[in-house]
Amino acid sequence: MNAYIDTSALAKCYVREARSFDVLAWAESAAPVAISGLTLVELRCLLARRRRAGQIDRSTERRALAEFELDLVSRNWILYPDWTGLYDAARQLIDLVPEVALHTFDALHLACARHYGCQLLATADRLQSEAAQALGIHVLTFHTTA
Repeated sequence: MNAYIDTSALAKCYVREARSFDVLAWAESAAPVAISGLTLVELRCLLARRRRAGQIDRSTERRALAEFELDLVSRNWILYPDWTGLYDAARQLIDLVPEVALHTFDALHLACARHYGCQLLATADRLQSEAAQALGIHVLTFHTTA
């Protein structure tokens, strides 16, 4: 099954938190798993935001970035080459799932997953999960119950 992982779930591979080991085990068994160019920027922002908030220290941020870069080079993640042409598709998703308060990056992730024919989305984001299900995409959720 062609799988796509969004940043909310991917981050759990690099910063240990609730459900991290679940995501790591799934990613290993599901390989190869796709990401988009959006993920490169979003993960970098997520790590910097957590460092500024005092949730991780600078060495954890650097280690996470280095591990992610190594995984990209090792092709543990399949980087879809171009998501920039998907703005219109992302915009249209808002109309396809009007009952879900879809955020900008969530719409772009979903547009990319749909464009490349991914049949499964791994996410830790409740709204992303809800929107993907409404679009008929199988979802593997890694959010916590809290």
